[in-house]
Amino acid sequence: MAGLVYIAAFAPDKGESVSSLIKDPPPGAPVPPILPPQEGFLFLDKAKFAASFAADVKADEAAFMADSQVPWGVQALSGTITEPAWKAKPSWYLVATDDRMIPPAAQRAMSTRAGASVIEIKGSHAVYVSQPRAVAGLIEKAAKGSLIVSK
Repeated sequence: MAGLVYIAAFAPDKGESVSSLIKDPPPGAPVPPILPPQEGFLFLDKAKFAASFAADVKADEAAFMADSQVPWGVQALSGTITEPAWKAKPSWYLVATDDRMIPPAAQRAMSTRAGASVIEIKGSHAVYVSQPRAVAGLIEKAAKGSLIVSK
């Protein structure tokens, strides 16, 4: 049986999309610096990238990340989930407590709803860059937890 590991990520339920999950942000929640679509793709504003996406990453690394970001399709926002994998597979979730892209409260709500084993790490949305050992540790724990021993 495979398991799922979410790292400061969306974990939508049936019928939900990224658009539906971000449409009503809590009061005071940071607004990601998403630029208007360009030829059907979205980018984050490079000038605001570090503060919003990679606040705990070294400045030169955050600048490289901003310059090399991969665009994501506008259509990805509205793609709805037909059957969430977390309903049938064990899940683990890392909440990045300083995330300015997906509010930590939203991460906690999605991870709780998914019944995930949760750890919280002080980190930005780029926690996988700033805290690689913590991320790898959770993935290792998930891998051990989802192993099936056959006889």
